[in-house]
Amino acid sequence: MSELLKVAFLGIAGVLLAMQFRGSQPEYATYIGLAVSILIFFFCIRQVGAVSAQFDRIKGYLDGADAYLGILLKVVGITYICEFSSDICRDAGYQAVAGQIEVLGKLTVMFAGLPILFAVIEQIQGFL
Repeated sequence: MSELLKVAFLGIAGVLLAMQFRGSQPEYATYIGLAVSILIFFFCIRQVGAVSAQFDRIKGYLDGADAYLGILLKVVGITYICEFSSDICRDAGYQAVAGQIEVLGKLTVMFAGLPILFAVIEQIQGFL
């Protein structure tokens, strides 16, 4: 909980600082936003270790679900990276680039989830 408060205050302070520069020197506002985003990203990376430990506990309960949990973790990572990148591009004023990153992210998530779809189809065919 304290990590969340630190990140929230860091984000608010960064936004307020960037707002001070937005009128006179907008490039500095973009740099400040990027720096704050990268700092928050590193806070998130630290949490990945805790999440992966919990996934290891879940793997102990589920037989043969290692591949599915790996896919789930990949999908979460893909969505976070795409959202992070597109938000930075959008903040810098490049909405078209941000949109293309989001499209690529959606296609990558769809591609990453195909093994699960194939497993479900195989299960359905097994019942028929």
